[in-house]
Amino acid sequence: MVQEKKVVIQVSDWLRVYDDGSVDRTWTGLPEFTFLFQSVSPHEEFINGVATKDVVIDKTSGHRVRIYLPERKPEDNDDTKLPIILHFHGGGFCISEADWYMYYYIYSKITRAANAIVVSVYLRQAPEHRLPAQIDDSFSALLWLRSVAQADSYEPWLNEHADLNRIFLIGDSSGGNIVHEVAARAGNADLGQFKLSGGILIQPGFVRVTRSKSELEQPQTSFFNVDMVDKLFSFSLPVGSTKDHRITCPMGSLAPPLDSLKLPPMLIFIGGIDIFQDTEMEYYEAMKKANHDVQLLTIPGMRHAFYLNADMDPRMAAPTESLVSGVVEFVKKH
Repeated sequence: MVQEKKVVIQVSDWLRVYDDGSVDRTWTGLPEFTFLFQSVSPHEEFINGVATKDVVIDKTSGHRVRIYLPERKPEDNDDTKLPIILHFHGGGFCISEADWYMYYYIYSKITRAANAIVVSVYLRQAPEHRLPAQIDDSFSALLWLRSVAQADSYEPWLNEHADLNRIFLIGDSSGGNIVHEVAARAGNADLGQFKLSGGILIQPGFVRVTRSKSELEQPQTSFFNVDMVDKLFSFSLPVGSTKDHRITCPMGSLAPPLDSLKLPPMLIFIGGIDIFQDTEMEYYEAMKKANHDVQLLTIPGMRHAFYLNADMDPRMAAPTESLVSGVVEFVKKH
């Protein structure tokens, strides 16, 4: 008789960990949201002004990225090279994929609006792969871009269309944490003439062990709540670590002092009713105090990750356009 495995930990409708150590990430919530979490196949032909393809950047590990290329407009100069926006997805380091529809939707929009090439990184997931695996994957993607810039690697879409001297990092939720970590790592590494033009943190998942006022008071949903955050970070942080870890609390005492870091200009987006609002503001104020070039844009009345379902919720359209416009202006400025 085969013994049925049992769920030992469940994270809302997102994830289940079984007693044999296996993990199931099948969405079990409202079926009308299922399409947001389904993979979109790459298409090298232009659809709605964007072409996409997946590229293996490390044949040994199989590490991949998804590239979004905007279609040339009639008024474009064919010799104009396009900036690169290197994207790290959210999901508490445990869930979501670079090819999910919700990311395809928003990053196709950013690709078109910014007239930029987006490179989205497929990240390993916890608890099978705890931090800093996701930071390593993200930094490896940055080093791959450097290898293309130095002609040690070849990727036709980048070699033909990209300005490899204008690279921006962007990340949402826990991907915002990755932006900070990768930027800090790049600042401490010997990358030669290769440097970052900027970093964009969209509602980063900054927390402390002690709950903030916004964690206690802002609205919770089955999609996103403090219990879910606690469980995801318990799966993803190094064994024995707390939420005061440098990756989840870069402005805390366990992190390198912010004024010791070499960071590019940074833009941080905060939602007006995000549960991370207070700790995100704390990070922003600490960055200013450390004399870093940091810009803040607040989207009033918005919860965490509001922009990822703008395709099905008309109320999210205008705030999402504000976010996209902020990204576009930041890229143009730098």
